[in-house]
Amino acid sequence: MATANGTKQAMTITRCSIGSDGKVYVEDKRNYKMVINPSEFNHERRICYNRRPTLGQTGNPVRFSAMEPDKISFSLTFDGTGVVPVPSGNEAPADVSGQLEALSRIIYDYNGEKHEPYHVQILWGTLLFYGRLQNISTRYTLFKPSGAPLRAKSDLSFLGFATTKYAQLSANRSSPDLSHTVEVCAGDTLPLLCLRIYGDSRYYPQVARFNGLREFRRLQPGLRLHFPPLA
Repeated sequence: MATANGTKQAMTITRCSIGSDGKVYVEDKRNYKMVINPSEFNHERRICYNRRPTLGQTGNPVRFSAMEPDKISFSLTFDGTGVVPVPSGNEAPADVSGQLEALSRIIYDYNGEKHEPYHVQILWGTLLFYGRLQNISTRYTLFKPSGAPLRAKSDLSFLGFATTKYAQLSANRSSPDLSHTVEVCAGDTLPLLCLRIYGDSRYYPQVARFNGLREFRRLQPGLRLHFPPLA
């Protein structure tokens, strides 16, 4: 997937922590950037209804019960043949085992202090998803003569999560603490959009960097920009 200026953006999975204030804090230095982006991903949303019959029921009412967490799933390819070059600035290991281990440290390691897996942020283009790993299944498809893997494909699924604070904010969809995707209209400027969403135009440099914009003074109508939550 490409950024707003047409350059390739790597899917990035970053470890998160939940503060005592109920906010999600992204640990920027604990992340893994994909060398090969997925070709597609699935985003599933489900609503639960209570369909248990009651005494004397003559119809079939469907009563709302709960909103289930969002779920996303996708496949990742890991290559150690050297055919796929590692992009500049990406510190992913050259070998497949090292790549899988580096990813596992972000998504699979157990938080001994809280006795649960870590939360993660998944960022790719306009996708901004917070969740925890539900499942990972890896198939090894190419090997060195020694038996060391040269290529592997992993199927991953993540369940979304929302803190109590976020659930309260969701009642107000215009809250600056939520993420927003905006389609640029004629006459829009980045400072103006930041003022509209955050109430402060001074956030435009951060938004420009987040979207990979090199030229932000003239925005092309129809361009879709992502405005992340305020930290």
